[in-house]
Amino acid sequence: MARVITVAVVDDDRMLLDGLRAWLGGVPELRLVATAATVGELLAAADGHLPYGAGVPGYTAPDIAPPDIVLLDLVLRDGSAPTDNIRRLLRTGSRVLMISTVPDRSRIIEAIRAGADGYLTKDHDLPTLVTAIKDLATGRGAHSPELAFACAHDSSPARPRLSPRERQILLDYASGMTLKSAARRAGITVHTAKDYLDRVKAKYQQAGRPTYTKLDLARRVREDHLDGG
Repeated sequence: MARVITVAVVDDDRMLLDGLRAWLGGVPELRLVATAATVGELLAAADGHLPYGAGVPGYTAPDIAPPDIVLLDLVLRDGSAPTDNIRRLLRTGSRVLMISTVPDRSRIIEAIRAGADGYLTKDHDLPTLVTAIKDLATGRGAHSPELAFACAHDSSPARPRLSPRERQILLDYASGMTLKSAARRAGITVHTAKDYLDRVKAKYQQAGRPTYTKLDLARRVREDHLDGG
């Protein structure tokens, strides 16, 4: 039997929350365990002040563990900073999928830099949302046209400009290949592949985002959505 993915929603739009309850209630692989108007309200559950599920009509028993995925509205009426909200949720162990009414390119990049795993506008349909949630639950990022566009046009100093060959070696090596295998796939020598990888590391170092290990490189791939096409 497939594992049920637990989901929470932080949004102060009551109509949207009602809609998500109806939507997600019909997806057997997902379980909506909490809704809240602010991140503070949601995190109160983890402190024992409220049970997860308190915002969901018909819940029977409190969930103590944090949800697998949190759908987080980009702009909340309490004036909280999206980047702070993302970091607070990540510290609990949940993964974060940003949802917003508009594809604001600069805010998308800020959210991804802060650790959000994906970004969707609220005009997407249920299958797209469900796919994004499942992708996040399996450790992948949630790709979308608005996220791909924002990343492709990100010119901030924190995002190094990689050549096509540098990017190829980075993606292959970070995915688990040995450097020898990555070189063979690219049709170059191991020495040349190492040069490309060293250039990638140097560029991230200059951008203030050092990459000392293969895990660091894999993290940069996810953060910059380099595997999103």
